[in-house]
Amino acid sequence: MGNSRSFEDLVAEGAAVPTEGWDFSWFEGRATEARPSWGYARTAGDRLTWANTALDVQTGGGEVFDFALGRAAVQPPMMVAATEGWPPNVAKATALLRSRGVVVVAAAEDAPLPFADAAFDLVLSRHPVRAHWPEIARVLRPGGTYFAQHVGPRSAVELVEHFLGPQPEDVSGARDPERERAGAEAAGLEVVGLRAERLRMEFHDIAAVVHFLRKVIWMVPDFTVEAYEPRLRSLHEQIETTGPFVAHSTRHLFDVRKPLA
Repeated sequence: MGNSRSFEDLVAEGAAVPTEGWDFSWFEGRATEARPSWGYARTAGDRLTWANTALDVQTGGGEVFDFALGRAAVQPPMMVAATEGWPPNVAKATALLRSRGVVVVAAAEDAPLPFADAAFDLVLSRHPVRAHWPEIARVLRPGGTYFAQHVGPRSAVELVEHFLGPQPEDVSGARDPERERAGAEAAGLEVVGLRAERLRMEFHDIAAVVHFLRKVIWMVPDFTVEAYEPRLRSLHEQIETTGPFVAHSTRHLFDVRKPLA
């Protein structure tokens, strides 16, 4: 297969790319991930067309919410807000979403949502660290909807295990869609739709692996190039010899409603 660039050059490039936001365009030509069939951002745009008030939770750099708002046939006429906990992303989301009238609020991912009860018709989220179901239920008005794409269990486990070795099953089941369904129902919400898919990922060079692990920090929580240099080098040699490294992401789509009564 082979790549004319050296291991050192590729690793240095992957280590230098900024990690703010959820724009993955840098990966074009160097890594791919199949997209779920349901088209989350496009469908979220359709939902926004009918909302008066909307909130995007853990918006990252605001890119997905911005795309969804751009897809909406009509902009929500009242309050549109987003939350984000990482300061560089708060700044990026504020700059991106300001022109759409979105209020971006700095709020830690595990903190209560800084909004009044029954404030929103629609709550969106793409890849929240975890869903805080009681808070989602609290800020939704009766009849309102939570529409979100979550990361499923053992996502990209093949890549994680290359660096960390065999991983035990998640005994807490925190990312299991059925466990999350139970959490939503315990908060008084009705799960009207739940879909799950397993999707192919390919990494075509080691720069893409380095950038991915720096960007998606929970995959290998203590990742640094220096600490994992031997594992990076062995993976580089594997890609050079046999072609792209293949892993699989897991995603599930929640369509959740707060009952009227």
